[in-house]
Amino acid sequence: MKYFNTAGRCRENLHYMLPPEPRLPEAREYIERGFYFVVHAPRQSGKTTVLETLARTLNTEGRYATVWFSCEQVRIAQTVEAAEDQLLEIIAKAAEKQITCECRPPRPWPDARPGNRLYTALQEWATRCPIPLVLFFDEIDSLQDGVLISVLSQLRNGYQSGEREEFPYSVVLCGMRNVRDYKAASGGDPNRLGTSSPFNIKVESLRLSDFTHDQVAELYEQHTRATGQKFSPESVQRAFEASQGQPWLVNALAREVIEKMRVPVSEPICDEHMDQAVERLIVSRATHLDSLVARLHEPRVKRIIEPMLAGTQTTTDAAYDEDLSYVRDLGLIRPDRYIQIANPIYQEVIARVLTGHVESNIDVDPRSFITAQGRLDFRKLLREFLDFWRLNGEILARQQTYSEAACQLVFMGWLHRVVNGGGLIDREYALGRGRIDLFIRWPLPDRTWQWEAVELKVHRPGRPDPTAQGLIQLDAYLDRLALAQGTLVVFDQRSEPPSLTETTSPSGRTITLLRI
Repeated sequence: MKYFNTAGRCRENLHYMLPPEPRLPEAREYIERGFYFVVHAPRQSGKTTVLETLARTLNTEGRYATVWFSCEQVRIAQTVEAAEDQLLEIIAKAAEKQITCECRPPRPWPDARPGNRLYTALQEWATRCPIPLVLFFDEIDSLQDGVLISVLSQLRNGYQSGEREEFPYSVVLCGMRNVRDYKAASGGDPNRLGTSSPFNIKVESLRLSDFTHDQVAELYEQHTRATGQKFSPESVQRAFEASQGQPWLVNALAREVIEKMRVPVSEPICDEHMDQAVERLIVSRATHLDSLVARLHEPRVKRIIEPMLAGTQTTTDAAYDEDLSYVRDLGLIRPDRYIQIANPIYQEVIARVLTGHVESNIDVDPRSFITAQGRLDFRKLLREFLDFWRLNGEILARQQTYSEAACQLVFMGWLHRVVNGGGLIDREYALGRGRIDLFIRWPLPDRTWQWEAVELKVHRPGRPDPTAQGLIQLDAYLDRLALAQGTLVVFDQRSEPPSLTETTSPSGRTITLLRI
């Protein structure tokens, strides 16, 4: 029985998986043209699966001798000489398994001085090989500093030699980083095409895309055909909305429902199951999520994420653009030009990690906020937060690493501590929005939902009062949710006394206004 894979490469005989090649349609064309280029995507996006499958296909067709190998073992090499020895050994072993005898490299490799061994070896191999040689350097970003520079420089020298039959016909570098990083490391200008770098197909690398909604449905349908258990259209939609098609998350959600929650095969998987799977995945913080969380305190990452949480604008410059590219390469933010967290699951994990120490300082019983009718007493939640802020808010805010977003994080920590006993919180934040929108869903005894919408703003000294703008923005948010009332929270940094009042939005809605 096949299963949804969340660890390592996908295997057609073991795992539910989509055809890999259509996810990177340009790669074959670039190889046929003899290009040297980069395949780029965040970790656990399916890069290795796509490359390995493409290599097997090309070898089966017989027009190219294609070898895929990983550079990860070379990470520990301390010198260029040691790195070359390890890399050539890895290539030789991979070739023995993947291509025919007449196409394999010479053993032993030819002698050459350190810093030129890779160039000399690949040159002799390509000259002997009866068909064009294609190499896939997977995990190329495992190579560090001088080792990376040496490897890329030798590839560049071979590319520039002009005799394509005397050096690999096409080379593909696969990793997380953008092509500009490789250009800079190999001595080329990262901002221009006409440089000495061999990776000059275009300024951007080929980015492996996430799954579309239809691809998620197609992947889940494989389980249905194998077992008879259906995923409802609503559950597929929920999985796509929560993951935005990130391949590891798509597989992890299905695995959570089927293997961990053990929904009976006779029972269709619905959107409520998927909601539970999303929450369980966030709480468990699997290795994939933890690896992203570990990046949050890197200065380059903080410089991008903090203004998003604070709802502020930021000054853009060359360093900021480089940081933005780096965070995008990690997969933390969307791959397009809209600067927003990549998907709701990452968004929630980031918020919970950064509010964790706040929750640990909140000593309240979530059950005390539930009315006799089973509703969440949201007014009481706001009143008690006001008391909590008076006693603890400023102290907790000063302890925040993300100081610009400290007020928002303290409120979100309080909200999560109270609501997490039974409800769900959806958060929306992005660079330049000037606010954070929170949507609380609370299940009621009659199996309907209580919905609450909150907008967070900050009134900074010397800046205009954001209340009027906040009411307009909250109106638009409530329009989207079809709600008749909402809450606006304004963190006033001018030492004004806190208050909890009611006001009216421009469209006539009743708005609870909390100023603290």
